[in-house]
Amino acid sequence: MTAPPEPGSGDREMPFIEHLIELRSRLLKSIAVVLLAFAGLAPFADRIYTYLAGPLLRHLPESSTMIAIDVASPFLTPFKLALVVAIFLTLPFSLYQVWAFIAPGLYRHEKRLLLPLLFFSTVLFYAGAAFAYFVVLPLVFRFMTATAPEGVAVMTDIARYLDFVLTLFFAFGVAFQVPIVTIVLVWSGITTREKLARARPYVIVAAFVIGMLLTPPDVISQTLLALPMWLLYELGLLFSRPFARAAESRQTT
Repeated sequence: MTAPPEPGSGDREMPFIEHLIELRSRLLKSIAVVLLAFAGLAPFADRIYTYLAGPLLRHLPESSTMIAIDVASPFLTPFKLALVVAIFLTLPFSLYQVWAFIAPGLYRHEKRLLLPLLFFSTVLFYAGAAFAYFVVLPLVFRFMTATAPEGVAVMTDIARYLDFVLTLFFAFGVAFQVPIVTIVLVWSGITTREKLARARPYVIVAAFVIGMLLTPPDVISQTLLALPMWLLYELGLLFSRPFARAAESRQTT
C-alpha cells in the first residue's frame, strides 16, 4: 500500500531558518523590482498625475482648477502616485514570488488550482481599477460638478483627489475578486453552489452594504460597485461547476 504523496515530496525538508532566508530573499526581490519601476516612472510623475486627473479635469468648469493646499503637495503627490503605479505594475512579479515561496508546500492538485487563480485574480484586480477609472470616475465627477450650488467654485486639492481615486481603485479591485472567492469556497468544500445560489438575496444586500463602506459617500459609486459585485458573484457560480464536482469527488474517495 503506497502512502499518499506529501507536499514537496522529493525535496529535502528545509529548516525554519532557511524558510526565513528564502522569504527575505523574495521580499527583497519584490522591493527591488518596485524601486526599479519607480525609478523609471519618477521622471514622468507629473504626466502620470495629469492623466489620472483627466476624469475630473474634463468636467471642471472653465474657471476652475485643481489646487494644492500643502506646501509640498505639488512635489510629493505626483511622486506618491508614481510609487503606487510602480507597485501596481509589478504586482504580477510580487505574486509570483509569493507563489514560488509557497508552491513547494502544496499538493499537485493545489498547485494546478492556485496558479490560475493567482493569474485571474491579478487580471480581475486590474479590470476593477480600469472599470473605476473609465466608467465610475467620469460619472461621479459629472454628477458632482453638475450639482454644485450656484456660486460655489469646484476646486479639488491634488492630494485629496489622489486619495479619493486610489480608494476607488482599491475598492473596485478587491470587489472584482468575488468570482475567485466563490470558486475557492466551492472547491474547498466550505460550502456548495446550491447554498450560494440560495443565498443570492443576502449577497445582493451585502454587495450594496460593501459598496457603501468601501466607496466615497455618494450613491453613484456605491451602486456602480454593488452591481458588478453581484454580476461577478453570478459569474463565480457559473465557473464553479467543475470545482464543485472536484470537491464532491474528493469527499467520496
